[in-house]
Amino acid sequence: MPDASLASRPRFRRVARFTVYLCFLGLVLEGAARWAVSSDMVFGRIAGPYDEPSWRLNWLRRHRGGETALRLPFDRHHPVRGWSLAPGQRSAEAFGGKGLTSNSEGLRGSREFAVPKPAGVRRIALFGDSFTFGEDVGDDDTFAAQMARLLPDVEILNFGVHGYGHDQMLLYMREALPRFQPDVVLIGHVTDDALRNLNTFRDFAKPRFRRSGESLQLEGVPVPTPEMVLAARFRESRLLDLFEMARVRIEWRWGDRMAEVDRLMDALLTTMAREARAAGARPAIVLLPAWNELRVPSTAPLSGEEFVTQLARRESVPSLRLRPLFVERARLGAEFQSVGHWGALEHRLAAGGIVDFLRREALVP
Repeated sequence: MPDASLASRPRFRRVARFTVYLCFLGLVLEGAARWAVSSDMVFGRIAGPYDEPSWRLNWLRRHRGGETALRLPFDRHHPVRGWSLAPGQRSAEAFGGKGLTSNSEGLRGSREFAVPKPAGVRRIALFGDSFTFGEDVGDDDTFAAQMARLLPDVEILNFGVHGYGHDQMLLYMREALPRFQPDVVLIGHVTDDALRNLNTFRDFAKPRFRRSGESLQLEGVPVPTPEMVLAARFRESRLLDLFEMARVRIEWRWGDRMAEVDRLMDALLTTMAREARAAGARPAIVLLPAWNELRVPSTAPLSGEEFVTQLARRESVPSLRLRPLFVERARLGAEFQSVGHWGALEHRLAAGGIVDFLRREALVP
């Protein structure tokens, strides 16, 4: 009888050659992918605004020399939220010399707030992204600081942090409410916040929630440190990163990506409102107009605004659209920044509109 092992040798050789060929092809493609993401010209053409690999690769490109600093010099790594404002900043160089101060708890501004809250004190906690935080303006020009001047008998606590999505706001709220015991939780909503909820990397590595039935499941915690992200760059496949970038782009064009954005935003904002109430605070939402929204001349609700206001109505949460106020002022000749962040004028207008809203809703005396 013929030896079975001899009969199988040609087949084994064919499989072995094919395996070697696939490995070689994979190495060639991986090398090409690494060249593509390292080339400024090529990466600038293929990087997208929404996919996670583009943000992570952008961060790695800015840290080619091994630097571990986060996006802004006053940021620090946070194991749960990704990044936070470093506490104890004293007129730090920021925003073209405008300066930045933070208190011992990492809230913007120099004022300290007693923990636990003293009897008879009324507090409003602001949660939001860079517009609430006040990127590109000095400490005294943020709408939080200007609200404090308009409401001298109310403590205004600015928990805004640049780049945050609703997921990070919710996690920050869970940390802050038991300690600071605010009477009102004011959520500063910017349209872009909802897009950030889908990713585990943006300005830096961050957590995210996934919807699981009626509940939210937290992923990505603890958030890796900058040193860990840099160390992993040699083990990660750039070819897989390119596939993921292409997949997300296809989903945005032909899939239901926006529907998932809305569903996750609905779940997160609803959870924030309910947990604020459970902590003894009254929740409210303020829709902050930004970028192209400031160019729309009509005061009618935009689709994104309508979605959030309907959600707030369903949950019996007072909500304010600030854009009509900006539109009316623009008709009187005011000029607003539709590129980048608000300036002092926009913050001043927002502060007045928010304080009027709080009084109308009996959220402040």
